[in-house]
Amino acid sequence: MSVPPQPPPPPHPAAPGLRAGTLTTADISFFVVSAAAPLTVMAGVAPIAIMLGGIGAPAGYLLAGITLTVFAVGFTTMSRHVGHGGGFYAYITRGLGRPAGMGAALLAMLGYNGMEIGVYGLLGSASQDTALALFGVEIPWLPVSLAGLVLIWYLGYRSIDFGAKVLGVLLVAETGILLLLAGGVLLDGGASGLTLDSFAPANVAVPGMAAVLACAFAAFTGFESTAIYRREARDPRRTIPRATFIAVAFLGLFYAFIVWTVIQAYGSDKVVQAATDDAGGLFFAAITTYVGAWAADLMHVLIVSSVIASLLAFHNAINRYTLSLTEEGLLPPVLGRIHPRHRSPYLAGAAQTAVGAVVVAGFALAGADPYTQLLLWVNTPGMIGLMALQLLAAAAVLCYFRRARHQEGAWRTVVAPVAAIALLGAALALVTANVELFSGAGTGTNVVLVSLVPAVFVLGVALALRLRRTRPEVYARFAAEPEGETPAAREPATR
Repeated sequence: MSVPPQPPPPPHPAAPGLRAGTLTTADISFFVVSAAAPLTVMAGVAPIAIMLGGIGAPAGYLLAGITLTVFAVGFTTMSRHVGHGGGFYAYITRGLGRPAGMGAALLAMLGYNGMEIGVYGLLGSASQDTALALFGVEIPWLPVSLAGLVLIWYLGYRSIDFGAKVLGVLLVAETGILLLLAGGVLLDGGASGLTLDSFAPANVAVPGMAAVLACAFAAFTGFESTAIYRREARDPRRTIPRATFIAVAFLGLFYAFIVWTVIQAYGSDKVVQAATDDAGGLFFAAITTYVGAWAADLMHVLIVSSVIASLLAFHNAINRYTLSLTEEGLLPPVLGRIHPRHRSPYLAGAAQTAVGAVVVAGFALAGADPYTQLLLWVNTPGMIGLMALQLLAAAAVLCYFRRARHQEGAWRTVVAPVAAIALLGAALALVTANVELFSGAGTGTNVVLVSLVPAVFVLGVALALRLRRTRPEVYARFAAEPEGETPAAREPATR
């Protein structure tokens, strides 16, 4: 008796993907503004800017914001033409070719990992300061940093919308305490009346403004990561540009306003000396005077939560870069697994947490200081790497639109990208020339830290050339447009 043909087995269910269409403009804005850690930047770095640049420091933050807004014009225009979720490296591949794109991919991993892992040192030292200020006890920093690693892993493991809600609460809290300080100063009229001397040309065009600008550009780090969330955004061609402009505009105006109010709190004639005498206590003393000691205690606590928010924002960005590079075939496939319930790249997050734990433990075993060494030494190449990516992306925008057929105006595709290249090049030169402000290290260490950036980029280019010879199929599909995307311009051939 003949056996009837058996029906084919049912297909395997599709592997889960990221939670598409989840993030609103506000959600993405929370991610990128939280990465900048406004409270930490203001209380920890702004006093140094005042000390070095005088009362014209607020103008430095405005100038940095204007520069990055010009960059965002071309960057967001290109976001309508690139459907890939790889952020910077996809943009750079479109404009400058696959070798430069792979160099940018490795540089992005260095940049975002450097910005996150170093901040675990800040978490430990900030927690130490808070415990000492509030309770008069000294606590070891390493257990706090390791506990932070576990917490950030868990928050990244959960769904992206859960993370957005957490960041929204933390961001409102840290900006709220700064606005409370500003309100107290404005209502009281400052130390000697409110003035706009900070924006007078004579106070802006001072030799120390170069150092202020270096500090200001560093304060925006992470704002450009909006494009990384493309696959999880609602209507990404609108959401990503809106979130980018909201983030850079908010940071530029908010930073300038807060620094200006702190100058009013002490008076234009006394604030520089106050910053010189006690840079770390400048904001705490001001809020104690104009609001109350309870507000200073609350600020100590919120600095710790600000650091946690920054860590989570960078952790999520790294996970999505890792996922993209796994899909490109450059990282082990296991790192590309998506959690079936939370729809998060959970194994990428576990790997990033493991790397962070190794680096943090290594610095601790070497007896390093969590702030002056773990934070500053690891953050410095990360910050410079992300600024270099911005410069490469600006160049990629210009090259892309020179070759592609499009209907975008000259302002978006030529004028703004050329201006961004010039301005970002100057900003990168300023930061590199003043690298000791960020690393706190000697010449030899600074040379190593800065050299990591071009070295990693060159390594990525070399990897691309090797893949072109040995694995041409991987090379050919690198940063390719996903199926179903319909770019707004005819795609030029990448090299």
